[in-house]
This record gives sequence, structure tokens and C-alpha cells, in this order.
Amino acid sequence: MFSKEEQQRYSRHFVLPGFGEEAQKRLKNSSVLVIGAGGLGAPLLQYLTAAGVGKIGIVDFDTVELSNLQRQILFSDKDIGKSKAETSLKYLKELNPNVEFNSYPEKLTSQNAIQIIDEFDVVADGSDNFPTRYLVNDACVLANKPLVYGSIHGFEGQCSVLNYKNGPNYRDLHPTPPDPDSVPNCAEGGVLGALAGIIGSTMAVEAIKLAAGLEPGLAGKLFLFDSQHYYNDVINLGAPSPQNRVSQLIDYEVFCSGNSSNDDNIPKSVSAYELKQWIQQQKEDIELVDVRELFERAIGHIGGIHIPLSSISSRSNEIPKKGKVVFYCSGGVRSARAIEQLMSHANYRNFYNLEGGLYEWRAES
Repeated sequence: MFSKEEQQRYSRHFVLPGFGEEAQKRLKNSSVLVIGAGGLGAPLLQYLTAAGVGKIGIVDFDTVELSNLQRQILFSDKDIGKSKAETSLKYLKELNPNVEFNSYPEKLTSQNAIQIIDEFDVVADGSDNFPTRYLVNDACVLANKPLVYGSIHGFEGQCSVLNYKNGPNYRDLHPTPPDPDSVPNCAEGGVLGALAGIIGSTMAVEAIKLAAGLEPGLAGKLFLFDSQHYYNDVINLGAPSPQNRVSQLIDYEVFCSGNSSNDDNIPKSVSAYELKQWIQQQKEDIELVDVRELFERAIGHIGGIHIPLSSISSRSNEIPKKGKVVFYCSGGVRSARAIEQLMSHANYRNFYNLEGGLYEWRAES
């Protein structure tokens, strides 16, 4: 079952009470899908690879940026601009050549999620946005896969094992998405880089135990960690609610936007492909509005006016009222919020949100 090289490589697992050769065999025959090769995904992928998981999948359609290097320890300066999924693959193969890897440098959507997830025994979600978290959760519920969930923000992080033996899922933790205005992302609120290593490693521990056939310690529980005050706690999520188990996948951008599908104030969206067609055809005036922070724009942009989200209301007079105005950010969430703020004062019918933001724009390139 194990070569001499593998016996030496995994020797500390072989002699570990409660693990041993049998658990290592199960680990070798298992597969784990990691959503996101960023702050949480980097340590998670490294430890899964080093542990000897048989097959590892990596889903990430983003590219490496300079601001990632503060916490995404798989990458270095020479990787800036490269695909995270493909670059991760190169380093991980060097770490353990015995592991099989599948790379998915594409956006996870309601159309492809179940097909991808269904190929793996365990799913670990290191994504950084609510639409993806709900999508991954719901796909795991429908595919009956255990989900290792992790999240970090500021100095705080959390981790859980969800949907384990029909236990609580992410919707039992968060039945409805939070108000988009109440949850700043990492670019807006910041994150302590080393915290990603703590939570990502915690996720790896639980994913390895699941893949090795051992009982996960955080099944149906939520681990909370405050690195600023060095406080941690584990809370029980309680019994799952039948009403929080889905029967189909939905449009998660709309679900997490804070608006109902019938709301007239939902921003109209345009795909990266459609926007490129508009620009090429030049049939009417098109203005772009970048609502990211200044340091993000300095890293890269696709032109247009730069008005950070925090200033959008006070600088609304700078935005054209004629022609098509397309707002964009990294992933499409902040730009949608910018339009909503403006439309709360007037019904601008010429505003569009770039669906998927710069991530989708680059994926279409």
C-alpha cells in the first residue's frame, strides 16, 4: 500500500495513537476539494498535501496581487498576475509528488458547483464572500458532502464542520445573509495576515480527520478565535432546522444583495463579455466607475472614474446621467452597493453593475 518513501514521509502519522497506518490508508484513498487558494486556502492546501490526501481539487479563478502576499503564503512577488489555482498546483506538486491534483481556474457558479463538488469526499470552503459561501453550502447539502467552513476578518476568525451526517449546515448558522453594508471586506476592514494561518490550519485538521475516517471535533460546533485578546470559544450550533435545507441552487448574488427579486431598485447587471461587446461596438457613450480603494486601483484597473464606495453619495455629481454607466469593484458586491446608495435618492435607469467585477473581467480576457 505504501512505498518506502511514503512510509518515511508519513512515519509520524503511522506512530500517532488514534491515527496509524489504517487512517493513513483512508487518507490516501480520499479526496478533498478546496474552494479558494487565498489566505485560508494557502495553509489548508499545504497541510492537506503534506498529510497525503490522495486527490486535492483547487477552485479559484482569481490572480495573485501584491496585496495578497501579506497572508497568502503560497505565493511570492514573481507570481503576481498569475492564476492562483495554477500557481498553487506548481508549488504543491513539489511539496508531495504522491498527491493527485485537479485545478479549476474558474468561477464556481450554480451551473457547475454540484458537478465539481460531487467528485470529492470532503469540501473545505476558504472563500471570502457570502454568495460563494451560501453556494458552496447549498451544493454540499444537495450532494451530501461534509463541509469544513472557515472565515477571518480583522483580528477574528471562526471554523466549523457543517452538513456532517445531516447535521447543521451554514444556513443554520446564518439563515439569511447579513446586510451588505454591515460587513466590510478585507480591502475595507483589513485582516491580520498570520490569523489566516491559524484558521486555515484548523480547517486542515478537521478536513484531514474527515478524510481519514476520524470523528471531526467541530461537527455541529463553531470555533471562535480572537487573536487580539487571545480568546477562543466553541459554541454548539444545536439541532439543524429542516427549513434550512435547500432543494435547489439559486442566484446567490441576488440572494445576498439585500433585495428581493421583485425590487425595482435591484441594480441592473452586465457581464464582462457583454461589456466588452458594448465597448467594441461603440454605439453609445459608456462610462466606467471604479468604487474600490485607492491602493486597489493602483494595483490595476480597467479605466473610468475612480470614486471609492465611501465617497459615492457625496460625489454623485461626477457621475454622468446619460449613456451607460457601469460600476465595478473586485467581485461585484461593492459596486452593487454603490448603485443602491445612489438609487435610494433617484431612479437612475442608466446604471449597471459589472457582474463578478474585475475577477470576471480578467477571466474573460
